[in-house]
Amino acid sequence: MSAVWRFDFAFGVVVVSGIPDIEELVDNFGFFDEWTDRYRYLIELGRDLPPLTDEEKSEGNKVRGCQSQVWMVLDWDEAQNRMDFRADSDAAIVRGLIAVILALYSGKTPQEVVKADIDALFGELGLESHLSPSRRNGFFSMVNRIKALAVRKIADGDLASV
Repeated sequence: MSAVWRFDFAFGVVVVSGIPDIEELVDNFGFFDEWTDRYRYLIELGRDLPPLTDEEKSEGNKVRGCQSQVWMVLDWDEAQNRMDFRADSDAAIVRGLIAVILALYSGKTPQEVVKADIDALFGELGLESHLSPSRRNGFFSMVNRIKALAVRKIADGDLASV
């Protein structure tokens, strides 16, 4: 998905509507010199995520291992063999981290999901040294859930029950 740019005069930062693709995301992070601006950017990314419905915020969709509440839904496109994810959280910064994860994984085949190198992206964005250990654990709990769904699809080809 390509992002729509606008300048936010209140914060003095560039803000996007929609989740940028990976290249745009990395470029956008590089645009900011200060981590406070990068955090604002993450929060803005999270604000643009569509919320999940109350029904989708169920125990079955809850991601375990996150300090904040996080729910994740898989929308399986059988015709295209693509995994599309939607997620929501009660924490603004976590919603931004969700946007980073969705930029990498959503719209991919299960094989592409398994091969995607989140560690490289995590390092390239500088998140490894700027997230608290609990946020980092929650981030990778979301990643592990996505990868587990992809592995399951590859193994048995049936995600109807997920």
